[in-house]
This record gives sequence, structure tokens and C-alpha cells, in this order.
Amino acid sequence: MKILQGTRLYSILTGTCPVCHKDHMYEHPNAYKFSKTLSVKERCDHCFFRFRLEPSFFYGAMYVSYALGVAIAVPTFIIYYLLFGLNKLNVLITITVVLLILMPIIQRLSRNIWLNLFIGYNPKKASNTREENLKESPTRMA
Repeated sequence: MKILQGTRLYSILTGTCPVCHKDHMYEHPNAYKFSKTLSVKERCDHCFFRFRLEPSFFYGAMYVSYALGVAIAVPTFIIYYLLFGLNKLNVLITITVVLLILMPIIQRLSRNIWLNLFIGYNPKKASNTREENLKESPTRMA
């Protein structure tokens, strides 16, 4: 995965800070710990980027989540209906189960994608030490 470092795709797939790719966005790494699935840290520990840009920022991630759900449901339908020959009711049940199992991952991926649409990688912040980043952005800590 290190080959992708410095790209938005790296941050999306790993859930790391979109600015420096050094710290994880989420308080708990396990997406299946349901009480902590969407708990985002306040700031990056390395570059001090604020993950919560505004109170309702991640509402837009719902649109991305819908698209990811469709992107998973369509191949599931094709596999189980066309290849395995299940009837439509069984395929509907299968799609529902697959989406329920993948829901925490879809939620996190959609938030990662949404944040990375607006914030990009900064190689200077990534190469700086934590102390240098703190000196450069004192207003970020307010």
C-alpha cells in the first residue's frame, strides 16, 4: 500500500489523514466496533488538520454511501441471479445481507471519499516533524 502513499486513494483506503497520511482519522481502527464506527478524531496528531471541518460536513457522505451501496448491490445481483440462478426474492435477501454486513465499511469509505474530495495531500506537512507543523499552524490549535 506504500506505493499509493501521496495519493488520495491511499488516504481513502487506509482512513489516514488526507493532508499528511501519517495519522488515522478514526478513534478506533475496527469499523465493526459499532459504538465507535463513525467516531472521528478532532485533529491529526502529526499535522494538526481538523477532521471535522464544520458540524454537518459529513452529511454529504450520504450521497457517496448511496453510490457505494449501488456499486456493491449491482455485482451482487449479477453474481447471484445470473450466475447462480437464484430467484429474485433470494437475490434481494442476499443483497440486503451483503449490504448490512458491509455497512460499517461503506460508512467509513464514504466519509473518507467525501473528505478527500475537498482536501488534498501536502508533501511539506508530511515531511515536517510534528513540532514544525505545530509552529507553522498555531491558528489550527485554536
